[in-house]
Amino acid sequence: MTTWGASDDIAGGTLNDVTVRNILRTSVGGKDLRIRVSNANGDQPLVTDSVYVGRQEAAAGVVPGSSRRLTFGGSTSVEIPPGAMAISDPLPGPVPARTSLTVSLHVVGTTGVITAHNRAMQHSYKSTSGDHAADESPAAYQTESSAWYFLNAAIVEAPQQVETVATLGDSITSSVGTTIDTNRRWPDVLADRYGQLPEPRRLAISNEGISGNRVLGGVAKAGSAGASALARLDKDVLTKPGVRTVLLLEGINDIYAGATSDQLIAGYRQLIARVHASGRCIVGGTLTPVGGSFVYTPEKEATRQAVNQFIRTSGEFDGVVDFDAATRDPADPTRLQSAYDGGDGLHPNDAGNHAMGYAANLDTLRCN
Repeated sequence: MTTWGASDDIAGGTLNDVTVRNILRTSVGGKDLRIRVSNANGDQPLVTDSVYVGRQEAAAGVVPGSSRRLTFGGSTSVEIPPGAMAISDPLPGPVPARTSLTVSLHVVGTTGVITAHNRAMQHSYKSTSGDHAADESPAAYQTESSAWYFLNAAIVEAPQQVETVATLGDSITSSVGTTIDTNRRWPDVLADRYGQLPEPRRLAISNEGISGNRVLGGVAKAGSAGASALARLDKDVLTKPGVRTVLLLEGINDIYAGATSDQLIAGYRQLIARVHASGRCIVGGTLTPVGGSFVYTPEKEATRQAVNQFIRTSGEFDGVVDFDAATRDPADPTRLQSAYDGGDGLHPNDAGNHAMGYAANLDTLRCN
């Protein structure tokens, strides 16, 4: 099942004979780690001849002795065609829960379009020229980035009852507004809550937010906000191993772009129908306040309220998480509480994400 995930977007520029070191944080533990490497948005083959996994020490450093090489079909190298992904062979051994791992990948030659996840709220690192994937020292990693490169999922073998919740959304789910490198996104808070439960009640979390993403519109291109939720549902969510519940928090960018409540609700209904047709559950998250932000107008607020009314009362979702109620200012419900505002009236800060992570009844997200 998926213990960590990210949705594919596009980073600008190219990479040439460098190693990228990504930092990811597992949600639940297990064994036999596999990494899914993505060239989904690439326009030419992605070739790597060296991929290593270790435990993060600090920044780009790896805990001494923890670095291990991944293989793909028994080979240390893999060529991934444009539009495709590759899954590594299982790496024997335990995988700890809620632990930061390094995944280092040497790029052979020059890439074309780079498949990445922008605004990750986590630094990644690019090396000086050459293969530095096995380096446990951070010395070669001279350049920081705010994107995850080529990583789509971390997969582990876990007890049969452990399922994955995929949080499908936009920058509020990517948790823009939180402190970088601290794992204070609301899906991380949710993962920490599940981690405190007895094993039969634990769930894994896979964060499938893309900054700027919309339910109804969008394409994957450099500088964009990714393909729409309707377009990326299968690739980014339903193909991830172990996903049994989708937690949807998306629509603010559609409203900003001019969508009506009827149009957005129609999009929700398509997502609901497709998730149900796949045999899974979908939980609706109410849209958080935007008063005081560039998104806000009285007309758009009326649309947000109508959409939230549908999410809360239609009964078409398998459950509801009321993020709006958890974050709004009681004195002015169009706005985030001041203590939760990341500074732009739109994105919750660390405290706001903590409140969002505690908004869910943990049993609501289990697909029965």
